[in-house]
Amino acid sequence: MMLRPLEALDQQLLSTDLEISPEPSLLRHLEDVSGASVGVARFAARADHLVVESRVRLLHTPREPQALDDAAVLGGATTLYAPEEIAELAASIRRRHGQGDAVEAWTRRFVRPAGPTRLMDLLADMTHAIRESSTYALRLQGPPQAPAETLARGTGSCRDFALLMIEAARSLGLAARFVSGYVYSCSKKSGRTGGGHTHAWVRVYTPGCGWVDFDPTNGIVGNADLIRVAVVAEPRLATPLHGAWRGGRDDYLGMDITVDVDVEDDVEMQRASHLRVANAR
Repeated sequence: MMLRPLEALDQQLLSTDLEISPEPSLLRHLEDVSGASVGVARFAARADHLVVESRVRLLHTPREPQALDDAAVLGGATTLYAPEEIAELAASIRRRHGQGDAVEAWTRRFVRPAGPTRLMDLLADMTHAIRESSTYALRLQGPPQAPAETLARGTGSCRDFALLMIEAARSLGLAARFVSGYVYSCSKKSGRTGGGHTHAWVRVYTPGCGWVDFDPTNGIVGNADLIRVAVVAEPRLATPLHGAWRGGRDDYLGMDITVDVDVEDDVEMQRASHLRVANAR
């Protein structure tokens, strides 16, 4: 179970509560290779349902990314990073979906034909371009579709848009990671897409600003309304809930997922996250 938000400068956990029915015979918590909190449960008795309910109170601080006046992308070289940074960022720089493809050609549209390209402008333009040119389609199951497929179709889920932007950033030699978490979308003024279930977006490592959040589904630059649970190089490493069970072929009836993110006392700095996952028969 990967449900607990990360502790970071912009999000501090105030309280957590995890309820599981039926009660597991073993429950332990660990940090995975990315530093995310993972709960592991085992069960010793038969049951006809599984309910996992996670409640979290946290302090969320919106942070605006600073302008990168001196950062430029010149031909996609990785010289933006220091040698010791490249060694740490290698897994997040390496492309996994082809070289010289339609995604790379699309990415080059955001690089100025002459002179330096300001990195933050490029990433912001890319974020908004995906938002404005693509149609969101909810898809709760399956891995992300290939970035070139998302580009060709012009439609996808939040994880599809995230993977497209990750591959686009990596084609320029940038370190980009897949983020799984929650988005605050309850406010009528927010207009956010992706609420009610887990959400996906991107983090890019930028010289001078470190890791910066970009949500191409909503056109968000920065961390406003975004609560991170896992930040990984590969989307498959951020599965919120997975496991195995034994039973009859017709026993499984499906899974229901509900995510509610509320603001306490209308104080914008405080976010409460509630995740309920149920499988009943």
